[in-house]
Amino acid sequence: MPARKKDTLFFDRPPVVAAWAAAGGKKESEGPLSSQFDFLTQDGGFSAQGCTDWEQAESLLQQQAAGLCLRKAGVARKDVQLTFAGDLQAQCTASNYTMRTLGTPFAGVYGACSTMAETLALAACFAACGLAQQTLALTSSHFCTAERQFRTPLPYGAKRTPTAQWTATAAGACLVRAPGAAGVPVLSVTFGRVQDYAVRDINNMGAAMMPAAADTLLRYFDATGASPQDFDAIFTGDLGQVGGDLLREQMDKEGLPMPNHHDCGCLLYKVEEQNVQAGGSGAGCSAAVLCSHILPGLQAGQYRRVLFAATGALMSQTTFLQGESIPGIAHCIELGGAV
Repeated sequence: MPARKKDTLFFDRPPVVAAWAAAGGKKESEGPLSSQFDFLTQDGGFSAQGCTDWEQAESLLQQQAAGLCLRKAGVARKDVQLTFAGDLQAQCTASNYTMRTLGTPFAGVYGACSTMAETLALAACFAACGLAQQTLALTSSHFCTAERQFRTPLPYGAKRTPTAQWTATAAGACLVRAPGAAGVPVLSVTFGRVQDYAVRDINNMGAAMMPAAADTLLRYFDATGASPQDFDAIFTGDLGQVGGDLLREQMDKEGLPMPNHHDCGCLLYKVEEQNVQAGGSGAGCSAAVLCSHILPGLQAGQYRRVLFAATGALMSQTTFLQGESIPGIAHCIELGGAV
């Protein structure tokens, strides 16, 4: 059975990520990880499939990731016992419509850009406790739906600040199986605590989320006695260049330097060439990097032990207009080499 020490849950018999898939759009197809995606489209609006709005298109992108993941695992939809899914749309609309098609038992999750880590962590807990033999963790975001909801509709042509990040048009899906199956083991899970350092700039998500990333990582290291040097890589998502620099500076001050740190928002795009300002963001950003780069790296032996700590900014389209500060959250998953 899982054991708990402080905020970290340890799995004596680790559940495994048995299959995964990443789907993305045009900008993602131009990035450095493009060859590692399972599906890429130049038509982010899915107009050829009859979509008339961006929200429908995001759901189709999510369905692509889910379908490809299940196909790679050789699993029929009816054999998935539970799906944890979420996105950035109000009331997780993209996931709701995906699940209307997928038809599995469904628990909706909202963790903003931390949603991939949250859904995967919950799936791992259910699998480790024997509550589900096959669980799907699924997350997406879409640049156009997020801009319309949280900033300004695209036709406004609003100027983007240097600290702003580009919401990924991407989705990731993971199939989690009970202990004993083949795959990438989930060794531990650390659920985060909400942190709020009074950042109010909607165009500086990296600064808003960094304290949560630092807090969760510090809690993990405190609970386990591990140090950053024990890992081949520590991945955060999605702090971008601004938040990533701040995190490394903070961890240096804590006496835990992280020279092996990488941020998904900087891995998904060629930051200096693709006009994404400080890098990528969105729930689909860390999901796509996890499923196109991190998990395949663990499967291939490129990595033996990594941390995946996805961060989220927990404001709404209403609260930031009211002048509220932006709370952050980060959830951390420890992954081992494939078994």
